[in-house]
Amino acid sequence: MGSTPPRPRRSRRWRWASLLGATALAVTAGGALACPAGAAGTNVDFATHCIPPAIAGLPPIDGTTTAGVSVDNASPKVGDTVTVTYTVVTAAAGNPTDLALPADIMTPTGKVTLGGAQTGDVTVTGPKKNPPVPGKAAFPSFSMTGTFTVTKAGQITLSPGDYNIHTSYIMELDTPCTVTNPPAPVSQTVTATSGTPANTRAISLGSASGDPGASVTVSGTHFTAGATVTLAGRSGGTQTADTATVTANAQGSFSGSLVVNDRTTTGIVAYEGGSWNADKGAGPAAYVVNDNTPVPPGGQKLTTTVKAGTLSMSQAGDSVALSAVGFGKGGASSGKLQTVTVQDFRGGPAGWSLTGKVTDFTGPGGRIDAGRLSWTPACATKPGSPSTCKAGSAGALGGSGATLASTSDGTLTGGEFTVDAGLSLDVPAFTPPGAYSGVLTLTLT
Repeated sequence: MGSTPPRPRRSRRWRWASLLGATALAVTAGGALACPAGAAGTNVDFATHCIPPAIAGLPPIDGTTTAGVSVDNASPKVGDTVTVTYTVVTAAAGNPTDLALPADIMTPTGKVTLGGAQTGDVTVTGPKKNPPVPGKAAFPSFSMTGTFTVTKAGQITLSPGDYNIHTSYIMELDTPCTVTNPPAPVSQTVTATSGTPANTRAISLGSASGDPGASVTVSGTHFTAGATVTLAGRSGGTQTADTATVTANAQGSFSGSLVVNDRTTTGIVAYEGGSWNADKGAGPAAYVVNDNTPVPPGGQKLTTTVKAGTLSMSQAGDSVALSAVGFGKGGASSGKLQTVTVQDFRGGPAGWSLTGKVTDFTGPGGRIDAGRLSWTPACATKPGSPSTCKAGSAGALGGSGATLASTSDGTLTGGEFTVDAGLSLDVPAFTPPGAYSGVLTLTLT
């Protein structure tokens, strides 16, 4: 009996172990090791410095991570989008407690470092999917994916970078792990070749209207240096007989004149080659021919002006109450976005885009990650509007943002639109009771 530990000490040890298990002092998370499609990279080892959640009261963990980077296309062209998969095979630490951690509580995020012909970081994320982790056991491997657009030709190296484990069990906690001596060794190399560059050609007009036979100044940028550029009038989608040619300078710019006679002209384009090509052209820039038809004897000419307005939005309210969820159960806290009305009274060729992003939800017991909020957008167009509204895709919103609704560019755009969305916040089970709030910011451009 003398060797039996005092009850208070045993109680303290149990509480400490429970807290450590509950706060998931996990350096990694995820499901079974995936075998990504495409070109697999070489697994590399690198020193890693991990910081457990402060509530665990443990010092930083310095260890070795084994990881690899794979891509879906090892021979992309400039302009292509490459999908990157970052797989942590062996994490720098394991479960430090005797308690098993439950399944599906860990969401990994990280970055892949680019080098060589193109530099920067690729943000990668993984699903909230992991098997139960026994006490004192090694953490399972996990994969995270992301994309980047190739901007330069040449060899581009990819190295595993920092990663973070977000845990949703009792509390919302993070365990960041950083590369001790960045960058980590190269795991994958892709060889990018020159592709068709994005068309950045643009034109502007010296005036938006003129009398029949008047000359309008057309200026252009980002055309091919030394190229012959055709300036042409447009009547809707049809080219008119009004044309002229100019030569782009060494910087790809030009300034020339086009005489516009066709009274049905609605816009002006500029292009390289013998005929209009959207890949080598710009426009249409809106242009109107004034009606100067002579007044017949005894008649009176009446004129009026349609003034261009602005692009604006209004909303039915600034507060949304989502439905309550039970402690220990969690699940969908749902609601409806306050209706947004968009008025595009500019009368030009440009469309618009309405995007949103949300902050984390904070409350008395911690926070709920912004990535748990998803929406299902809907958009309606008022009859008679020149443009048609298109709803954004349903899915997670998060801090990076997503499109709620938009209209396309065209010869003449505008109209009035109403935008709505169903909202759903995935609240983790055992989120501490209390009121949680976040801010959804909508931006119209």
